[in-house]
Amino acid sequence: MRLTEAEAAARRGVREVLADVATDAPVIVALSGGADSLALAAATAFVAAKDGLTAEALVVDHGLQDASAEVAEQAVRQARTLGLAARSVRVEVGTAGGPEAAARSARRAALLDAAGPGGVVLLGHTRDDQAESVLLGLGRGSGARSLAGMRAVDGPWRRPLLVLTREDTETVCRAHATTWWDDPHNADVRFRRSRLRTEVLPLLEDVLGGGVADALARTADLLRDDADLLDHLAAQVDRPSDVGVLAALPEALRSRVLRRSALEAGASPAETGAVHVAALDQLITRWSGQERVELPGGVSCRREGSSLIFGPTPVAG
Repeated sequence: MRLTEAEAAARRGVREVLADVATDAPVIVALSGGADSLALAAATAFVAAKDGLTAEALVVDHGLQDASAEVAEQAVRQARTLGLAARSVRVEVGTAGGPEAAARSARRAALLDAAGPGGVVLLGHTRDDQAESVLLGLGRGSGARSLAGMRAVDGPWRRPLLVLTREDTETVCRAHATTWWDDPHNADVRFRRSRLRTEVLPLLEDVLGGGVADALARTADLLRDDADLLDHLAAQVDRPSDVGVLAALPEALRSRVLRRSALEAGASPAETGAVHVAALDQLITRWSGQERVELPGGVSCRREGSSLIFGPTPVAG
């Protein structure tokens, strides 16, 4: 059977994101049963067999849809047919942050637990997912870091398929005679990402004459390089709580230092945005005796003399 370009790209992507991983380290494929994750399972099965890796597909059953257990078991069977060890695990989904965030937190915890301290998790995000992430970041107005999208290698999280489209992953599935599952949540307009996928991106493609997903993905790559440099420079700043030191920094660098300090103090990475960093900046550039800046995650910051002090937000009594 002739190897398709999509299959070759998927296999190449898997090898690239595993280049720094020990051959005996667990490699977990996050499997949903959709085309993206099944294409990833197929590519990983091939690479694992050729390179002697320890790989396994894990289906996380959130129990949020009818017949979710059956969908999970079908995905497990398909992964095994592709030559990959597979199993499913049922998780309890909380309510913090809304249904999408709660399900994601439960899923990520299960995947990390399966990978263990030295393992990695392969995710089936594609170029189309990258484009959606950039649009979500643009809508939040959170700056270059949120527009930089997803990394191919991000600690234990690995994304080998960012150069592929959803159409490419379907091509891979067809090459292996594998039938994928279409998650109804992907078309549910109650979810913001679903509306971007089904309404916003097709409209942009129509209005701008095509190529929007490619352009957004390229934008993410370019901004990621810039954001990485600024983050590196921010990490080199001595006395990051000193008002005089902070005031002397260029605004673009100072904002990175402030965000870094907030996150190190325990502020929520997902919820700490530009508006919070701007409020912290005013403690330096427009100080008028304001009491404190409260940040997501139960953290606050106050100015005492020439220093910024981060700590738990006081509970009103």
